[in-house]
Amino acid sequence: FSPRISILISAVFVEAHTIITYPGWRGNNLGANGSIADTNGLGVGDTGGALVYPYGMQWIYPCGGLPISQNRTKWPVTGGAIAVSPGMSAGHSTALIYINLGVGSTPGNYSMQMGYSPFEIAGPSDNGYNGHFCLPQIPLPAGSYTPSVGDEATIQVVEAAKHGAALYSCVDIVFADAADVAEINQTNCFNSTDPDTRVEFGFINSSLDS
Repeated sequence: FSPRISILISAVFVEAHTIITYPGWRGNNLGANGSIADTNGLGVGDTGGALVYPYGMQWIYPCGGLPISQNRTKWPVTGGAIAVSPGMSAGHSTALIYINLGVGSTPGNYSMQMGYSPFEIAGPSDNGYNGHFCLPQIPLPAGSYTPSVGDEATIQVVEAAKHGAALYSCVDIVFADAADVAEINQTNCFNSTDPDTRVEFGFINSSLDS
């Protein structure tokens, strides 16, 4: 990879935030409900037994307010593809993307950074826009974890916006032999090609520039 790569992003999801399009997504957490007054300014509150998210569910650590999925997606034990629709809303012309790993059926933390993470996204404007990019081979955390076939984990994608807030999305996986994982191709791992919404991103870690 070069230190600066142009990715072309097309309009896909209007007023969305971050969507993991491959290998899967824990669930739709794009919604917001309630008011800031309901939670006294907190990101989540309880109004008579119903949870409310006045800023939106994706602001909630670690996985945007969603519980562990019962349906895990197979992902190669040697590392694999991650595809994301960043779906930045207004004010997100620049952001950092972190791809982290939480180990186990119910991870206690997501402190293992995957290869190439973090990287910076620079959008075409400060207005909301949406699109899709794919990294076809994300290495596992270097030297800190060696999974076995059948081990369970969760991949966390974090979009840290320029104003300091973060959007959280996750996919729950089970490690599998690469031969047992659906092959990536141009339908599930691609970079969108709308010339009007070009996004540049570069790796922060200089050791990955070459």
